[in-house]
Amino acid sequence: MNLITNHLKIFKPHIPYYLRKDGTWKCYAKAREKQQQFVFYSICPISAPESKRLAIAEFITRANYGMMIGNFELDFSDGEIRYKTGIDVEGDKLTSALINHLVYANLTMMDEYLPGIRAVIENNVFPQDAIAQIEQ
Repeated sequence: MNLITNHLKIFKPHIPYYLRKDGTWKCYAKAREKQQQFVFYSICPISAPESKRLAIAEFITRANYGMMIGNFELDFSDGEIRYKTGIDVEGDKLTSALINHLVYANLTMMDEYLPGIRAVIENNVFPQDAIAQIEQ
């Protein structure tokens, strides 16, 4: 069986995952077997209400600047926030080590930035101040 398919069995759609700082969130993996691409998402446990979407968009833009692996995304239609890591291995092969690094990087970034997302949405902290607290 294909390595991607084997890993997707491990990461069944929307498995809960817990990390230290700020709780539990849903994660899922997707694969495009023919294109040899793998992507992993962490879904933020809180959505941005309409009144906070511009502030969260600024927060995400500031967070994404200079990020080496992955990026935050915001769905403006419903406020969903997620972190995405992915890899294209066309012409090579996807290994368990590559997948593990992508998943770990993904979970680490959501864990690191979730307090700032909460601060902007729940405590009216300015995006640049929330980022400064995280990245100091």
